[in-house]
Amino acid sequence: MAIVEAVNLKKTYMLGKVPVDALRGVNLKVEEGDFVAILGPSGSGKSTLLNMIGALDKPSEGTVLIEGSDVSKLNDNQLADLRRRVGFVFQFFNLIPRFTARENVELSMSIAGLSKDERRKRAENLLETVGLKERMNHKPAELSGGEQQRVAIARALANNPSFLLMDEPTGNIDSKTASELIGLIRRLNEEKGVTIIMVTHDQRLVLQTKRTVNMLDGLIAEENAN
Repeated sequence: MAIVEAVNLKKTYMLGKVPVDALRGVNLKVEEGDFVAILGPSGSGKSTLLNMIGALDKPSEGTVLIEGSDVSKLNDNQLADLRRRVGFVFQFFNLIPRFTARENVELSMSIAGLSKDERRKRAENLLETVGLKERMNHKPAELSGGEQQRVAIARALANNPSFLLMDEPTGNIDSKTASELIGLIRRLNEEKGVTIIMVTHDQRLVLQTKRTVNMLDGLIAEENAN
């Protein structure tokens, strides 16, 4: 069974009184352990597709299946539970400034029923995994952009998600730091078996993925194995 399956996804937005077709019938299947890069020009529907897969937005038509569950048939509580099983990493880190790196990671586990000691231990282990063992008690303002993105990745992994959704994860950091982050993302997939679906323009990151999906005008124009 696929972890994620999009079936004939369509999404129409209203721009004033003008309908805009962001997705025009997208079909995509992602298996466990896959690493998929979604490419395409601005306005091709990449981020819209990512939002549908993450249950952050609803399609106008079509179906999103996550681990076999039809997202459209879930109630609010079930949707909230599903979103906790998806790890989100965005271009902007969205860390809480007054919290340390460890506290930022712990916060995402606070509604999962883990004890304070369990949350702390898991946060520390995750921050060590992403190379921040010596920086976990620093606040975001004391961390570089690349370090903040690593905290965001650790936070996304905190609740053992079924898969990670990444939207331009290297888009807001310098090229040297991006290279280091690319290595980390690849290792998460290869060594930890983390399933990753990622929108990116970074060709160095694309080369590390297992397949690419090229979008154009709200449709998948081409798929390739890497």
